[in-house]
Amino acid sequence: MNLEDLFSLKGRVALVTGGSRGIGRMIVEGFLAAGIERVYISARKINEIEETCAELGDRVIGIQGDLSTIEGIEALVEELSGRESQLDILVNNAGAAWGVDYLEFPEAGWDKVMDLNVKTPFFLTQKLHKLLTAGASADKPGKVINITSIDGQRVNPWETYSYQASKAALIHLTRRMAARLVKDHVYVTSLAPGAFPSNMNRAARDHEEASAAGIPSKRVGDKLDMGGTAVYLASRAGDYTIGETLTVDGGIVNALLPTHFASHD
Repeated sequence: MNLEDLFSLKGRVALVTGGSRGIGRMIVEGFLAAGIERVYISARKINEIEETCAELGDRVIGIQGDLSTIEGIEALVEELSGRESQLDILVNNAGAAWGVDYLEFPEAGWDKVMDLNVKTPFFLTQKLHKLLTAGASADKPGKVINITSIDGQRVNPWETYSYQASKAALIHLTRRMAARLVKDHVYVTSLAPGAFPSNMNRAARDHEEASAAGIPSKRVGDKLDMGGTAVYLASRAGDYTIGETLTVDGGIVNALLPTHFASHD
């Protein structure tokens, strides 16, 4: 047994949706560190794709697209199928959030978030089935990693109703997809981040010290935390982890004591 056998991604091809920035980019950097052959990233903004590809090198390939519609999903699948005969790893990371007072929360804020956070991961995985199974075997399974959130595991303080519902739905959808796809040697898991600096989590990005104060580990997450966990799930090390949600949050969900039980030491 050695580290390369456990964690190497050499010879593998991945797609990370929303991979040009934030958590998606952290995962891309982790895959590169693990020696991945190629990693495709998708995003809506071409300038962000080009910037990320230029910074991370030739093994990162960008495909512009809008995955909020079936047409956009099919266009991405067609483009990728024209370039690759198989896909070893899919990371469903693209997502959206919407926060508005309960009495004012609009239908648009419900539909946009539920579609991109729940519908898109399902149909993108479904339509990539041929590529995901092309090289999958019991010895080298394909991997699908859904990026969920700790907001799908507990109630947060913000009025992000559709976001919290969508992430809880995706956690359970991960289990159901895993039960079906394991038969095709494609293993589905979920990674639930806590506070990581990003455009979606501006509190962790712009007020890191204040965010860290409420986290048991007393810091926000970084690219080593996110990249390392994603590499574990994508590599041989994670081959016996199926349908599970790994919480990467510094202890918020499982080690944060309620205020009235907190120690006064």
